[in-house]
Amino acid sequence: MREFGPAVEVHTLTAREAIELKRGDILTRGKLSDATVQTIRVSALDEQACAKPVSPACTEALAAVTGVATDRRLAALSELWLAQAMEPGPEQQAAWFETARYAYAYLFHGDHTPGERAFEDRQTQVRDWYNYAVERAASAMLEVLHQMPTQLPAHPRWDIAGWELQLDMRGERLPGSTAVPAELLPASSLSFRGMRSLYRRDGFGAELVAVMPDAPLTSALTSEGSSSAKHDQQPLPWSEMTAPPMTVLLHPDGDDLDSVLHTRTARLTVHDPFEESTIMLHGQRVPLAANFTAGYGLWLARANFNRQSLRSLLGREGGIDRPHVYLMQPYNPNRRIIVMLHGLASSPEAWVELANEILGDETLRQHYQIWQVYYPTNMPIALNHAAIRKALEETLAHFDPSGQAQASSDLVLIGHSMGGVIARLMVSSTDQSLVQLAWDRGRLTPKQIERIDPMLRFEPFPHISCAIFIAAPHRGTSIAAKPLGRWMASFIRLPVTVLEELAQTLVPNAAASSHESLGNIPNSVDNLDENDPFLGTAANFPISAQVRYHSILAQTNADVPLEDSDDGLVPYSSAHLPGAESEKVIISGHSVQQSAAAVLEIQRILKDDMIQGKKRPHSSVQ
Repeated sequence: MREFGPAVEVHTLTAREAIELKRGDILTRGKLSDATVQTIRVSALDEQACAKPVSPACTEALAAVTGVATDRRLAALSELWLAQAMEPGPEQQAAWFETARYAYAYLFHGDHTPGERAFEDRQTQVRDWYNYAVERAASAMLEVLHQMPTQLPAHPRWDIAGWELQLDMRGERLPGSTAVPAELLPASSLSFRGMRSLYRRDGFGAELVAVMPDAPLTSALTSEGSSSAKHDQQPLPWSEMTAPPMTVLLHPDGDDLDSVLHTRTARLTVHDPFEESTIMLHGQRVPLAANFTAGYGLWLARANFNRQSLRSLLGREGGIDRPHVYLMQPYNPNRRIIVMLHGLASSPEAWVELANEILGDETLRQHYQIWQVYYPTNMPIALNHAAIRKALEETLAHFDPSGQAQASSDLVLIGHSMGGVIARLMVSSTDQSLVQLAWDRGRLTPKQIERIDPMLRFEPFPHISCAIFIAAPHRGTSIAAKPLGRWMASFIRLPVTVLEELAQTLVPNAAASSHESLGNIPNSVDNLDENDPFLGTAANFPISAQVRYHSILAQTNADVPLEDSDDGLVPYSSAHLPGAESEKVIISGHSVQQSAAAVLEIQRILKDDMIQGKKRPHSSVQ
């Protein structure tokens, strides 16, 4: 006989226990979700037999059950297959496909549409299972691709774990000369230190990072780590970031529930999250998942810029000897280009916070694309300025040969420290003063001066409409002439390749060793001296009337009057520019571009300039 007592007992749960009961699943706690366990019970199945490790008989029995709501059954089957897939074994790959199949069936062929379930925890769980299973399926596809020739067939199909899989790459253009990544890394598996925020978009699909075979710096250097110019090769002046993000979907063939549940064919489609935010699936507009930080963070983490930028400054082996333009995302002809110029002894790492915030801001991401110029900071400013202009000209000519794309108009220039000085030169006009300076101080012949004319006479770089100067020593700094500055300058050597090229420019028919007779060419630290004649002359060049420019300055001590203050390296009097549309002073040291306040100010300027840009014809910017 049944003991006398209540048929139902009640227990009070803490908030933590209640949330875990609703949202915990095989991925988060290593055991089946409460909703799946309940579905097993009402389906008259053995709960113990269906627990991890899951018995294949359980999934077969649940698939055959009638009388249980379709949504409920499909969701439970997806999690049961996921539990099987998480157990190593010969059937693991097939289980990933089954997990995705039942999740896909639940989302698009169940009792309700995704929109009707928008606030349901269960739909979020099923979407996560689908996304995770697709990550694994994509990894299996990569293993197959690595066994194929470099040139993929037009419509590649493979048999994997009993499924016929077709790869559709039309939504993503990978950088480099190969169509096959070296690695596919789940963005969710990457954690970063040194970045304030991680920006992603919740949605449908696996968030992956495609790591391309070429290392981040091989476009600027040879495999031996030395400048490729030493091997009589002229490297490309640009390259695209070699860890682009992608979103991958698995589409089981079929237009209704029955066909999806019985198919063995599927399409794996690859999408560029910078270009696509939604996709139409079975009459539903679905947001695509995306991670905008993971690829950028991985690229920076593996680039080794910190060591190389120091080698470049000192002119040591393994540094760079010419500027290089890095595209932070695939080129888009309809988005304005932001060109970033770092400062002395620095690299693209200087922009980690700013670039990440722009990539993470949906409004800015839809209107701008980022190009970062990496240049050797030991060279004289005049040489770097001319070389950077040339690199940007060639990069723009490659991506927009006709010069008619919107991206080639309304460029934004952002420069920090010495990069700000170079940025100012790029939007300025010269007169004869640099020619006269070269004549007076360089002991050069008229023919030699004519050969270096691009460094002495220039007009504003075409189509820059906005410039932001950050802690820029436009009129130099006294630090460069003090013992610390002179000590630092004494360690700097100009690259032999640069000296040889300069010697050949000045004396075309001279012997290869003629660079030894060039004398004491000033380096970048020399140029930053407040008494340097080049900088003193350049500081008076007029800025183009077509350029709206802004200043962001740092002040280390708020108690010091602004006019007498500095950022530890650059005095206010040197960084201040009359005529700026805005001037923001931030309590900070010289590396103010990394501060949250500076990033917010730059975002404000970009959004305001975006609005102003819509009001003016592109042809007006020259």
